[in-house]
Amino acid sequence: MEHSPSVLMLGGSGQAGSDTAALLRRWHPTLPLTIAGRDIDRAQRVADGLGTANAVTVDLRRRDLGLPAEAAYSAVVATLWDDRLNGLGYAQDHGLPYLSISSGLFDIGPEVVTGAQGGSTAPILVASHFLAGLAVLAALHEAREFDRVDSVRLAAVLDETDTGGPAGVADLERWYAVTSAGLVRRDGVFTWLAAEDAQVEVRTVDGTRLAGQSIPILDVPSLAMATGASDVRVDLAVGETQSRHRGEPASIEIRIDLRGTDAAGAPLSRSRSLLHPAGQRPLTALGVALGIERLLGLRGDEVGPGTYTPESLIDLSYASQRMAEVGAVLVDAD
Repeated sequence: MEHSPSVLMLGGSGQAGSDTAALLRRWHPTLPLTIAGRDIDRAQRVADGLGTANAVTVDLRRRDLGLPAEAAYSAVVATLWDDRLNGLGYAQDHGLPYLSISSGLFDIGPEVVTGAQGGSTAPILVASHFLAGLAVLAALHEAREFDRVDSVRLAAVLDETDTGGPAGVADLERWYAVTSAGLVRRDGVFTWLAAEDAQVEVRTVDGTRLAGQSIPILDVPSLAMATGASDVRVDLAVGETQSRHRGEPASIEIRIDLRGTDAAGAPLSRSRSLLHPAGQRPLTALGVALGIERLLGLRGDEVGPGTYTPESLIDLSYASQRMAEVGAVLVDAD
């Protein structure tokens, strides 16, 4: 094991985990990382490619994760679905910051309760938002010039070939098995939409219209509470993105529509699209990396015990800068 505290990355050899580890290594060359996966050979290959990293196997059925008693870590990051929440339990038992991205709106109850019951132990970052919170951060960055925000709508287009690795696909299947309803905030009230009422059309940047639906995701309450907007919704369409239609790699696009007033009380609106030519992977990894960096105190003040969401911890301007660095662009939308 590492002699200095290492970041324990559950699922660190998967798509989200390995991409996040690569970003952290680029930003912080000496930060120790521990890649935890079911396949030790695969985990070791990821660790070898990073440097200042090691690999372990963990048993998610055990509260101690099957790790040696003398193991020392600085944080626990779950980039996979930990159905028994033993990763969270391990973090709480050892007073370590914890971040998760696979819980979803329906699964965060135990994490929130754990934070309430063990509120003096360590911070818990619930980041099971779209792109690990990055879409929310982008929307809030665009909303800064508003004096009052009345409505927020995010409309994302995800390529059907870009839903993530096996863990990401399993998350989507689990969420869809729970409900096909949508969650919106309408006239100040959080409202569930029946499946038929949740169906919408999502327009791509080139004008193509795809069948989509309002989705029940943490972005809705995060945006609503951060902006005070009385009308909030997040729509998602999964299909062929314009780039893949042209024979290029699958891209991702998220349209951000804001309505409200400026400082003088005059109506103000803004429509922008966040795009990345390589799809959701680099943005999801960035969202996770920003959260880890913040929890470890590598950026900003030390984070105290409690339960947090990405927008409550991460500086919007800094997040915007990092998005541009990984190749994301913001363009005006019609």
